[in-house]
Amino acid sequence: MHIKPSSRYMLAVQLWVAGLIMGMSACVTVKNPPVGQPFVYDSKIELKSDNLSKEEAKLLKTNLAEFWVDSLRPPKVQRYFVAYRIVSPPVFDTAGIEKSIQFMDSYMNSAGYYQATFKDSVRVDSTSAPGQKRVTVTMYVDPNKAMIIDSLGYGLADTALQRIAMDRREASAIVPHKTKFTKENIATELDRLVKNYRNLGYYRISRNNLIAETDTTDAALLKLTLDPFEQAIKMAQAAARTRENPSAVVIVKERPPEDTTLVSSRARDFVRYRVGHINFFPETASTEIPDSILRNLHAFSDVFETRRRHVSIYNKEGKFIPKPMLSHLYMREGDYYSDTSFYKTINNLSAIGAWQQVDYRNFLHGDSVDMNFFLVPAVKQNVTVDLEGSWNTGDFVSSSNMFGLALNLTHRNRNVWKRAIQSLTNLRTGVELNLGQSNSYSNRLLQTLQIAGSHSYSFPRFIAPFRLRSRNLDAIRTVVSVNGSYTDRKDYFQFRSFVTNWGYEWKKGNASWQYRPINFELYSLDVKEGLVQAMEYNPYLKNAFNTGTVLSQQLNYNVSYPNTRFPGNNYFRVGVEESGTLFGLIPALRDQIYRYFRVEGEYIKHFDFAKTQLALRGFAGVGVNYRGKEDKFGGGLPFYKQFIAGGPNSMRAWGLRQLGLGSNLQSDTSSTFRDRYGDMQLEVNLEYRYPIFSIGGVKFNGAVFTDIGNIWNVRKDESLPDAEFSIGRLGKDLAIALGTGIRMDFNFVVIRVDFGLKLKDPARLKNNGWMSIRHFTWRNKEFEDVTADNPITHKPLVRNNYGIQLGIGLPF
Repeated sequence: MHIKPSSRYMLAVQLWVAGLIMGMSACVTVKNPPVGQPFVYDSKIELKSDNLSKEEAKLLKTNLAEFWVDSLRPPKVQRYFVAYRIVSPPVFDTAGIEKSIQFMDSYMNSAGYYQATFKDSVRVDSTSAPGQKRVTVTMYVDPNKAMIIDSLGYGLADTALQRIAMDRREASAIVPHKTKFTKENIATELDRLVKNYRNLGYYRISRNNLIAETDTTDAALLKLTLDPFEQAIKMAQAAARTRENPSAVVIVKERPPEDTTLVSSRARDFVRYRVGHINFFPETASTEIPDSILRNLHAFSDVFETRRRHVSIYNKEGKFIPKPMLSHLYMREGDYYSDTSFYKTINNLSAIGAWQQVDYRNFLHGDSVDMNFFLVPAVKQNVTVDLEGSWNTGDFVSSSNMFGLALNLTHRNRNVWKRAIQSLTNLRTGVELNLGQSNSYSNRLLQTLQIAGSHSYSFPRFIAPFRLRSRNLDAIRTVVSVNGSYTDRKDYFQFRSFVTNWGYEWKKGNASWQYRPINFELYSLDVKEGLVQAMEYNPYLKNAFNTGTVLSQQLNYNVSYPNTRFPGNNYFRVGVEESGTLFGLIPALRDQIYRYFRVEGEYIKHFDFAKTQLALRGFAGVGVNYRGKEDKFGGGLPFYKQFIAGGPNSMRAWGLRQLGLGSNLQSDTSSTFRDRYGDMQLEVNLEYRYPIFSIGGVKFNGAVFTDIGNIWNVRKDESLPDAEFSIGRLGKDLAIALGTGIRMDFNFVVIRVDFGLKLKDPARLKNNGWMSIRHFTWRNKEFEDVTADNPITHKPLVRNNYGIQLGIGLPF
């Protein structure tokens, strides 16, 4: 079998890395062991998993390991990521085994396994290390079969409560003959019932008012018999059936008044209450005590009441008009009390931003609940100043060094016109400085100057020519914004933009939506000599740098949710934009606006461990120009809508906009302008984060990461070979980076420096793009020979295999 040199090289690297990791993971050293006495070197769980799924077996084994008593848990400290050191281990004590079994058995019961068996094994090793008696304790656990809920019933004496439970039993998470009998599943069912009752007016009902009775007795044993031998046979058969298929019958009942194990039930706990009078205090000071305010209502000079006088708003200074509070009140006098409506009111008032805190006091008045909301105003206006920095570099000496600085000035008004309207004004100015070698077009220190400004209003309601249903939505807003920017890329172009849009924002559950039915963007571009010459040997720039008008609508959706089995969170985002679908049909506008469809999606997942974190990110985006090459603007997206790769938050081994397109090498010949823009992007990132040390409150954290991805065009262009996306060429086109970084966490800001190594660069012709240690800096001489006869083509630039990035905040 013949193996290519490049394959042999990669195989050797993989074997070396695998051997290093295995060697380090097997390395456990012991510091300060007890002299001449046995100590716990390792404690293991061996779980019999014949009746378990892989996921459940993994979860049980992981959790069982947490129930070793401290004397049987070796005090391991992680070193060098995968190696461990045991520091001052205690003397081995056999009494800890029995205690550990008790703890583990209790855990197995809580997980639904009531017939688990445990067997321990102790092995002493006195030969591996002179003078040490290393003890390995192994616990063999056989969970046997889990107890299953055979049936779920309701035996509530109150006919109304019983009817509600029966009417909504289909929503129960307990499925007879399938759901395990665990405390968690029973508690979830009781919480579901309580939530239903409280949303139907039962204001005082709680978990203390309900109990779940369990019966595990075999029904066959309830049949009386006078023959003792027959009874003994029945009992043996019942015991066999219990071992083979353990099951339980669960019946939910009211807690009887005489039950004093918890708070006893009272008759008024099962009464339905209606919404009574509602009071708002929108000018509550953070130091005021709500009970004191209620005792001094005469101190308020301005009291607003609704027509039916069921809502009162108390003011002293007239900072707020009533509408923001009435618009976010989801209850009316006479309605049955509902927890969902009550907390929806509190959450929506808090989400507006005009108030920093919302407190409440509820009082029972007969069969009604009187409510008082105390709203503490946020600081009305504030100004913040932010300084941002970034460093994109290919090496320390080439012209690709770019150091960016940006200053942000933001003014926020949280109560415009006394209507709780949010106003945001932002001014931004930034520069890119060239810290590398000079040439004919990059000999300036100042490479880029950017000035931008924006202003927006956020109204805490939907504003539309027709009524929009919003009762089931949270944090609703109507947002109007205007922004403009000016970018001067010295010697290349001057770019101006004006963008205005009207849109809506809302939340439903843990998901957020933004919809802009009107988005108008106007751009202008002045091309300078540097870009003109760059277009001569990089033809795709002629199509990329086109400007027109965008008249589009945009839809964005994002949601975050926790992991199901491990600590951590998930974040998912998708954005869709279309321009010119309808307006492009108007003849007068057909050649004046862009017509395209663009979609992008991002998924981020975090696994949080005791002190470390594993973060994963996936991104995909694509845009298609409806008219293709017939479009007077070119066949692709406008360059300000295209995708870019590289920089502090993307492919970190490449400079900003320095990766792509695909395997095309046109930009490789440029010694001046090498920015790349594509209609499509795929990227995957993986990062492991860990603490290093702390100094004076500043935490120094480390990270190792890998970045995989690239950008492409969607349509084939003869002047740009290998720039379009192709499944057959995906393996060749993908860029791969491996790197490490350090993060300085100042609590209020994180500054990071990342070092990325180009493990695979699609621009490298040799070695299938894989890095070569012997040629750490390289040039595509084959491509140089091909372009030697072209008088306008520059020689391929010298590349290296790493990049250094300076960034603010975590990359994802």
